[in-house]
Amino acid sequence: MDSQTIRQQNQRSWDAVVPAHVSHHHDVPGFLRAGGSSLFAEEQALLGDITGRTLVHLLCNAGLDTLSLANRGAHVTGVDISGVAIAQAQTWAHDSGIAATFIQSDVYDWLATTASRYDRVYCGYGVLCWLNDLTTWAQGVARVLAPGGRFVLMEFHPTSNMFDGQWQLHRDYPHGGRQLDLHGIDDYVAGSGGGLTPSGYAPGVAAFVNPEPCHLFQWSVGEVVTALAQAGLTIMCLEEYLFCNGEKPFADMVPSDQRRMVAPPHISKIPLLYGIAAQKGAE
Repeated sequence: MDSQTIRQQNQRSWDAVVPAHVSHHHDVPGFLRAGGSSLFAEEQALLGDITGRTLVHLLCNAGLDTLSLANRGAHVTGVDISGVAIAQAQTWAHDSGIAATFIQSDVYDWLATTASRYDRVYCGYGVLCWLNDLTTWAQGVARVLAPGGRFVLMEFHPTSNMFDGQWQLHRDYPHGGRQLDLHGIDDYVAGSGGGLTPSGYAPGVAAFVNPEPCHLFQWSVGEVVTALAQAGLTIMCLEEYLFCNGEKPFADMVPSDQRRMVAPPHISKIPLLYGIAAQKGAE
């Protein structure tokens, strides 16, 4: 299966699941109008002060994080392959009165063709697994950054993917763009038990089953850092976090503050998230 076919199938899988995800969010426009935010402290620290900055959020999904970034004072653009997700983002933007631009596009196509340049480029939480070509992606990120601009990534740590849901070592370390063929994107918003719905959790769609399969790709931390560095970006920091923001991918996880989930006391701590900030040189 070629890259274009894979991306088209992934788009269908996202189009199918987005309504289920959205159904669990309570009154997002009201939440945003009141200054609410879905962002976590970690990505905010890596992004720094974004007041008045231009910012593009790649693979933005339904735009809740994008609009939360706008609430922090950025001039935001969101890009996502799913037309259903982009339509929902536009609805939330309109109903909340928050200025934002949302574009439906494959991320590779958009990175290769846009004439715009941004002070910040942001990718967050479960994005790298949709990329089959890290080198082209990183080069595209570097291209759309303004001189002196910053790229920020918050991502699930590949080490955590080595374990099954019961914390048992089960798989090799993810690397090399290894392809995974899955039955479809699941309703992980419902599975988060409210961790991904800061505006309030609604029961919404029950027992969702995605009829559209999807195809993912696995990358190591080293491969991500190398791709960004080879694209000409300077790595400012690489952070690893022993907790998960919003989601609870393992059994018996314990709620902590700020919608974080941590391992139970009897489980040895492993990194569950990592974050990168990288900068483009001034011209």
